Formats: sequence, structure tokens, C-alpha cells
Amino acid sequence: MSTSRKIPFFDYPKLFLDQKEELTKVFEEVGSRGAYIMQQDLVNFEKRLSGYINSNYAIGVGNATDGLELAWLAIGLKKGDEVIISSHTMVATASAIVTAGGTPVPVDIGDDNLIDPEAILSAITKNTVGISPTQLNGRTCKMDLILDIAKKHGLKVVEDSAQALGSKYKGKNAGTFGDAASFSFFPAKVLGCFGDGGGVVTNDKEIYEKIFQLHDHGRDTHGEIKSWGRNSRLDNLQAAFLNKKFETYDEVILRRREIANIYDSRLSILEELTLPPAPSIDTDHFDVYQNYEFQAKNRNGLRDSLLKNGIGTLIQWGGKGIHQWEVLGFNVRLPRTEKFFDNCLMIPINMFITDEDAHYVCDKIIEFYRSK
Repeated sequence: MSTSRKIPFFDYPKLFLDQKEELTKVFEEVGSRGAYIMQQDLVNFEKRLSGYINSNYAIGVGNATDGLELAWLAIGLKKGDEVIISSHTMVATASAIVTAGGTPVPVDIGDDNLIDPEAILSAITKNTVGISPTQLNGRTCKMDLILDIAKKHGLKVVEDSAQALGSKYKGKNAGTFGDAASFSFFPAKVLGCFGDGGGVVTNDKEIYEKIFQLHDHGRDTHGEIKSWGRNSRLDNLQAAFLNKKFETYDEVILRRREIANIYDSRLSILEELTLPPAPSIDTDHFDVYQNYEFQAKNRNGLRDSLLKNGIGTLIQWGGKGIHQWEVLGFNVRLPRTEKFFDNCLMIPINMFITDEDAHYVCDKIIEFYRSK
């Protein structure tokens, strides 16, 4: 019999407390060297990141939003250029395009709740220069279809892989399909640091060199000023923490997939829910389950019921697609995205969730619908 308990959506204190001794040693070691900005820990992390996903280059930056912006700036985005994005994404995907000088064009999602390749085709105009697919919730888009479109129309591809480190499609890592990609190391990410942090990856040497200059005041890898730039460097201390956490990253992904299996095995009996794919259901995809997001009938009632039972949930990004923020200048209807945001809900999935916690969450969801 389940008993009442508290299961926050994400337990931020545990991010430190669960590894307090190890992380304190990292802090003391870095601090004793005075190694705070662009030191060996950052170099090691960048090598680790590029090696992990099999990209040629990686650059630690201040956050994933900066990473997307720097990628588009390096590619040469200019005023009037349009970039097609999914409306089911964080505003950062769009704002990075705007701050780099371009215009984001949000389109609808497909059955997988990711950007719809057919919608991309329908949105291409003479001003379209790129596509920015969001690899969302730890799942990678159908990148073969997207790359075919990009190649046919001569479009650049910058992946918003903020939520997808380790995710794969047909054996290839998220972040390695397009011209460049950005990852997030926000605390609640699968690989999270203790503040803002991000990484940009690319296989293109020229793009790498331009991003490197842009992120460090226009200086190249030898410290020579070659262009105008800014400051968006990943702190060396955060890089050291990420190096430590990277040691067990595959175990973290495995654990998230185990929890996703529990959720799927228990909740698939409910016709009221539309669940994400189970870890073993699709051999083309390897999902890391950054989030466990489903669609639910009477979503708000379910959310209130879970809260009363001590279970934290999240409706991502204010419960709106990008195009629904009319204050940003959008005036378009995207019915699939709008329906999704009317019904979507996230439940806890992270390293701090025990099997018993996961079953308790399932118990309370099933009780909500079966008690009607």
C-alpha cells in the first residue's frame, strides 16, 4: 500500500547533497589553483563533450541560448533571413535567431510532438535560410527527413539539443546532424551544473573558429583578436563539476530509462493518457528522457490531484507554444501544437526518484482516473 510522500518535480538541493563530498573536493582543488576562467578543466570538458557525441569541436559557453545565437552569428545570419523552428520549444530557440539578426518562423508538430517535416516544407519561402529543430525531452527528431529538406533547399541546420545530450537517432548523436548545435547544462538537465552553462558543437572548422572568437571577445585560440566578440565563456569551475558528473553520465541515462519503463508499464493501461514512446519500442531512437511528458484528459484536474498527494509536476514554458506568444509578433494558428499544450503534463523523472517513488506516482495517476 502506497503512503503519502513528497516527490518534488526536481530536488535541486540533492543535486549537490548527493555528491557533496566529491563536489566539495572539486571546488577545493579548483579553488586552490585559482583556476576560474578558461583553464585545463574547461579544455578537458570540451574534449570530453566532443568525444562523447563524436563531433570534431566543442566550446563551453555561458548557456545554451548563447550557444544557439553564436552558432547563427558564425553561420552569417542577417536581417530578413528566416529560420524555421518548432513551436513546441522554449522561447530561447526563437530569441537566439532574433538576437542574431534573423526571423524565427514557428511551425506545427507531428505525431511525435517534434517538428513536422511536412510543416517545414510548407513554410519555406525565398527568405528561408535555415532550420533549427529542437531535440526535445531527450528525443531526437527524424533528422534524415529534415536533412533531406535542408539539402534540397540549401538550408543551414542548427540543432537546439539543449535537452538531448546522449540522445540518438539511427545510431547518430543529437547535435551532430547539422552545421552546429547547442547543449544546456542548466541544473535540472540530465547533465547539470550549478548555474547556467552550455556547450556548442560543430564538425566545421570555420564555424568553430568563428564561434570561438565570438565567445571570447573576438580572440582566436592563440589569444589574438581577429574580430568583434563578446564574453560567453563556461566557467572553469562549472566545467570541473561537469567533468565529475560526466563520470557517471551513462548510469544516469540508464536510470532515467528505467523510470520511464516503470511509467510506461503502469500507465499504458489508461486510455486517458497519451504517453511518450517507451525506451524499447523504437529501434531508430535512443531517448535519454530529459523529461517525461504526456498528454492527459482533464490535465488540470490531474495536476491538482497529484499536488495534493505531494507530487510535483510541470507544464513546460507557461503552457504555450512559441506562436501563442502574440506579444512577440506571431499571428498564426498551429492546431496540433495548441492541442498539445492544452493537455500536456510532466511528471518527475531524475536520479533522485526511487522505484517506490515512481510506483507511487503511477498509483496516484491511476487512482485519479479510476475513481471517477
